[in-house]
Amino acid sequence: MRFNDQVLSQQRTSSVVVNRVLRNTYILLSMTLLFSAGVAAVSATMNWPELRVVPTLLGFFGLLFLTRALRNSVWGIVSVFALTGFLGFTLGPIISYFVTIVPNGHQIVMTAFGGTGLIFLGLSAYALTTRKNFAFLGGMLFAGIWTAFLLSLVTIVFKLPLLAIAVSGMFIILMSGLILYKTSAIVHGGETNYIMATVTLFVSIYNLFVSLLHILAIFGGRE
Repeated sequence: MRFNDQVLSQQRTSSVVVNRVLRNTYILLSMTLLFSAGVAAVSATMNWPELRVVPTLLGFFGLLFLTRALRNSVWGIVSVFALTGFLGFTLGPIISYFVTIVPNGHQIVMTAFGGTGLIFLGLSAYALTTRKNFAFLGGMLFAGIWTAFLLSLVTIVFKLPLLAIAVSGMFIILMSGLILYKTSAIVHGGETNYIMATVTLFVSIYNLFVSLLHILAIFGGRE
């Protein structure tokens, strides 16, 4: 009887932890999405120049490592906003280009925005309601993301449109898998740090949006 009571107590404790991580993750994710959108809007309105590849990568990975180092302190939250704000800053010139230069750019941006929202909400709801364990995706996602990242650098250097389409498609699939993987990890207690969970989901949403923009523009024949 005492053993059963201990098991029930552990299950209730685990459920409380999972619910707390989920709640904190989605609250922080909502706040960072709004903050990043605000920075992107200011960046686009002010016509701030687009960063080159090297400063963008240095800024992203530098802030990512800083956030990881500070993930267990209150400064981790500050670092999350710095990281997401930086990504919003890099997104501003991209949106400005579509809205002001690309014909039908407003429609492309809104379609990409809507598609990103539907994919994220649909996958998150699926992982939360079915409670399936997607831990098996971890190794494949890690290898796939690094492969897609390296291929994206090749497309930037050599300007290969067909490869760019393939890379954007890869990122859409990989980021969708990452959303399932991370949400499942939270549900099953594999991820207990809401700061890192927020970063992973935010980066997934960011890459989904940018990849959808590229796909829509390329297939629309507007780039």
